[in-house]
Amino acid sequence: MNDAIITTPQPRELIRRMKDYHPPLGDRSGVRLDFNENTFACSPKVLETLGRISRAELTMYPERERVERIAAAHLGLAPDQLLLTNGVDEAIHVLCQTYLGPGDAMLLPVPTYSMYAVYASGTDATLVEVQAGEGFRFPLDALLAKITPATKLIAIANPNSPTGQAVRREEILRVLDAAPHAAVLVDEAYFHFHGQTAMDLVGRIPNLIVARTFSKAYGLAGLRLGLLAAAPKQMQWLRRVISPYSVNSLALACLPAALEDQTYIDWYVSEVLEARGELTAALDRLGVRYWPSQANFVLTSIGPKHAEFSRAMRERGVLVRDRSSDPGCDGCVRITIGTREHTAQGIRAMERALKEIGWTGDTK
Repeated sequence: MNDAIITTPQPRELIRRMKDYHPPLGDRSGVRLDFNENTFACSPKVLETLGRISRAELTMYPERERVERIAAAHLGLAPDQLLLTNGVDEAIHVLCQTYLGPGDAMLLPVPTYSMYAVYASGTDATLVEVQAGEGFRFPLDALLAKITPATKLIAIANPNSPTGQAVRREEILRVLDAAPHAAVLVDEAYFHFHGQTAMDLVGRIPNLIVARTFSKAYGLAGLRLGLLAAAPKQMQWLRRVISPYSVNSLALACLPAALEDQTYIDWYVSEVLEARGELTAALDRLGVRYWPSQANFVLTSIGPKHAEFSRAMRERGVLVRDRSSDPGCDGCVRITIGTREHTAQGIRAMERALKEIGWTGDTK
């Protein structure tokens, strides 16, 4: 045996530097007010569809095209303006791979959804973060000041997570106008709880790309299904990058049923909106500071006892999400809003948890 050094395969240096993302999954039994999911169920029509799928159908590779036509018609788009994805996470990954290379830059208002930075860090581009203004206000002027010829991708979550803040349409239009050379993603994951959209601008503004998810209001997080909407000239490149089989057959089979059941969506959204008012009223009564939200969650300021509070809630069977490590979110905990029943359980647990940890207000 020679003296050669035995090594194992090593990843590229870029991958070594790539940001990690570790979702706090594990045991999620109890009331799930941590991941902004639908806390109840999907449409019963989706379950009926699943029950009709045969074993033979699962032997075939999935084909998106027919279902993309259905989804496009539902949104008032042309078929060549819509692309179904394996959740919005894949959509973000595809955008980063399509538009970001050496010498390029991505602009990202923060705090925001973690996966934008994760996937951007997997490219050779520079990530330029722009801190939100006071009260997590959208940093329009600061963002516009950072746009350069190197800017190739801008991501705007509307409403934003974890803050729940919405971006006004005129602000989005100013960003689109200021960076015609950059793809501008408007991520509308929480559209149903906000009601405002830029979808009508798709195709009319060449650099606009809109994302939607079926993980929130539709309750299909387990099927991993999202979409991108863009002008056909942009869509041709996105289709070149994405895997042709990344959206599985079960998701494709269920989506038409989910889209057809508007009665269920209207019911669930109304539950969330009523529960949002009940939660914020309880926070006011308890003296817990929070930021007004246009989504299915509320960001609260617990202060130095944020970790104790999250643990105390878990011990009472209610999961919440500690966001204290996000930029500008020290001491913050995000609480998902689900049905009124689940929200009531969360409020009762919160009352007991705050008392147990001796919370007397955000004293940071």
